[in-house]
Amino acid sequence: MIPKANNKKNGSLSARRLMLPAIVFGLLVSQVALAGGNGDAAVGGGLGGVLGNVVGGQMGGSTGAAIGAGVGGAAGSAVAAPRHSRTEAAIGGGLGAAGGSVVGNSLGGSTGSAIGAGLGGAAGGAVGNDLGSDSGHSHSGGGYKHSNKHHKKHH
Repeated sequence: MIPKANNKKNGSLSARRLMLPAIVFGLLVSQVALAGGNGDAAVGGGLGGVLGNVVGGQMGGSTGAAIGAGVGGAAGSAVAAPRHSRTEAAIGGGLGAAGGSVVGNSLGGSTGSAIGAGLGGAAGGAVGNDLGSDSGHSHSGGGYKHSNKHHKKHH
């Protein structure tokens, strides 16, 4: 019979063994998004998704992994994205990482979950950043500003 303390130690050790390959794989795959010019948000979303997935999985199983991946992907994308598209990048990175975690878990267990979170966070962060930068540059109203005109002051 194996004591519970030994069981927890082995679980933590296996999670540490999976973390490095998952991070390396996430970095390699997120390089694809660099070609589109959305590299910072993609790398941030991918790394945040993987790290959040591993930490969340240790705290709360597959549900915790999905939640951790979503929070980590959103935070990573938002920190790395340009100022004008942080919200869109955070939404994309969070949703992509959480969705990738769930799909990856069903396909390949905890390793697949970490890889899916990295890929989903990278893709979602890149797409969200791209959508944010597109909507940030289109102005309605023909580009005219209302200028403050000098009015005659009554003395």
